[in-house]
Amino acid sequence: MAEQSGEQAGSGQGPDGSSPGALTVLRTPAYRLLFLGSTALYLAVHAQAIARGWLARDLTGSNTGLGGVFLAFGLAMLVTTPFAGVAADRFPKRTVLTCALLLLASTSAWLATAVLLDSVSYWMLVVAGALQAVAFAVYAPARMAFIAELVTRQQLGDAVVLAQMSQEGMRIAGPVLAGLLIAAATQGTGLVFAAGTVLGVVATATALRLPRGAARPTGAMASPLRQLGDAVRYVRGRHDLRALVLCSFAVVVLGFPYIAFLPTIADRVFEQGSLGYGLLSTASAAGAVAAGVAVTRRRPRDPWRLVAWSGALFGLALVVLALAPSFATALLVLVVVGGATLVFQTTNQSLVLSLGAEEFHGRIQGLVMLGFSGFGIAALPLGLLADAIGIRETFALMGLATLLAVAAFWRATGRYRGRPSGSQVVDLG
Repeated sequence: MAEQSGEQAGSGQGPDGSSPGALTVLRTPAYRLLFLGSTALYLAVHAQAIARGWLARDLTGSNTGLGGVFLAFGLAMLVTTPFAGVAADRFPKRTVLTCALLLLASTSAWLATAVLLDSVSYWMLVVAGALQAVAFAVYAPARMAFIAELVTRQQLGDAVVLAQMSQEGMRIAGPVLAGLLIAAATQGTGLVFAAGTVLGVVATATALRLPRGAARPTGAMASPLRQLGDAVRYVRGRHDLRALVLCSFAVVVLGFPYIAFLPTIADRVFEQGSLGYGLLSTASAAGAVAAGVAVTRRRPRDPWRLVAWSGALFGLALVVLALAPSFATALLVLVVVGGATLVFQTTNQSLVLSLGAEEFHGRIQGLVMLGFSGFGIAALPLGLLADAIGIRETFALMGLATLLAVAAFWRATGRYRGRPSGSQVVDLG
C-alpha cells in the first residue's frame, strides 16, 4: 500500500474492539472526494432505479418484464466486469472512474429526454440497463481498489463500511427524491432521470479532482485475457480468497434478486403502489445504515464468523419475508434484510482487500462483482418462476438456497474462525 500522509492516522481499535475514530477516515482529502462523488452517483442510481422499475411495470405489466430489464443489466455486467477489473489494475484509477461516470450521465440524459418527450419504450429501458451495467462494471472494482490506495491498512475496514453506508443511505434518499419528483409532474420519471444526469456530472467533476491513482506495472504488456487469467489462478490458489469470492457470488446471485421484485411485493401482494415500493426500499436501506453505524463503532473480532452469520440472517429473513402477513411486517423484515446485507458485503470486502495482493486488487474486485451480473441474469428465470408459482413461494426458495450456500462457506472456513482480521494466515491450500 502506498505510503500515507500525516493526515491519514490509523483509526485503530480500542481494547474492547471498538472503533471510536471511524469517521476520521473522512479527514483524508482524497478519500473524502471519492466518498462525496460516490454519494452523488448512488443518489442518482437509486432514484433512477425507482423510476426505471416503475416504468418497466407500467410498460409490460409483468414480473417477466421486470426480469428482462435486470437480465440486460446482468448480461452486460457478465461480459464487462472481469475486464473492468483488469482496467482498474492496468490504468490510472481516476481515468477509469471518470469514463464510467460519463457513460452513466449520458445514459441518464438519454432516458430523461425520451420520457419528457413522451417517446420512451420498453426496449430503451433494456438498452439503458445494459449501458449502465457496463458503467457500473467499470466503476465498482476501480472504486473499491482505489479505497485500498487512499487509506491506511488500519483504516481500511472503516473506509469500506463508510463507502457502503453511503451507498445504502442513498437508498433512502433516492426513493424519496424519486417519489417527490414523480408526484410533482405527469412525467415525473423524466425529472428523475434529469436529476440523475446532473448528479452524474457532479460526480464526474469530483472524480477529476482525485489523484491519478496507481497503474500497476506488473504484466502491463500482457493481454487483458492473460491478466484476467493470472487473477483467476491467484484466487484459485488461495483457499481463503476462493471461499470469500465464491460465497459472495452465491449469496448475491441467489438472494439479491429480491430487489427486482419489490414493486410486485408492494403493488400486488400488499396493494400499496409506488409509495409502498419506495417505503420497502427505504426500510431495507435504513437497516443497512443502522448496521453500518454499529459496525463502525465496534469492529468484529472474528470477521469470518460474521460473514457466515450475516449471510445466514439474510437468507432466513427472505424466508420470513415470504411469510409476512402484512405490509408493516414486511417493512420490519426488510430492515433486517438491509442490515444483514450491509454487514455481509462490507465484512467480506474488507477481508478480500486485506488478504489479497495489491497488484490484483482491481481484478479480484472484478471477480467479486461477477455476482452482481449473475444477480441480474437470475432475475429473469426467477421472474418466470414467480409468475408461475407465486412471488411468496419464490422468495422462500431464494432464502433457502442462500442458507445452503452460507452453510457450505461455514464448513469450508472452519480453520479461519476465531482469528482476528489483522492476523489472518495466508493459506495456499
